[in-house]
Amino acid sequence: MQRFETLAELAGHVGQEIGLSPWVEIDQARIQRFADATDDQQWIHTDPARASEGPFGTTIAHGFLTLSMLSYFFDQGFEIGDGRMGLNYGLNKVRFPAPVPVGSRLRARFKLLSYEPLAGGAQLAVEVTVEREGGDKPVCVAESLTRRYT
Repeated sequence: MQRFETLAELAGHVGQEIGLSPWVEIDQARIQRFADATDDQQWIHTDPARASEGPFGTTIAHGFLTLSMLSYFFDQGFEIGDGRMGLNYGLNKVRFPAPVPVGSRLRARFKLLSYEPLAGGAQLAVEVTVEREGGDKPVCVAESLTRRYT
């Protein structure tokens, strides 16, 4: 895991990759828990038998499940030594260029787009590219805004 001793150190890394998370498997149990939490029970996500006859030959993760994994990926992708807390401030752009078939392993790359000092911290704009192991296109590309405090 990439470690930055101070939040201020990130200011010198704008335009650079600042982290890479480990792989995590997206299994059917995780997909079903997300479906239950969001009441999105569409068969392409929750019915393996029916999905086997569908366009992907298996169930696929919800796009919003992939997006919701960003918090986990951030936590695993890089560390800020004097970081006291971080808040999700929003998203500028999100795309889902490829599906996530059940059993896929995903990881995220982080590129720092901007660093704006705030009282007691900074606002970071980070391009997050979620990759599927063996995939030729990312499964999610998002511009995430976080506020980090020391």
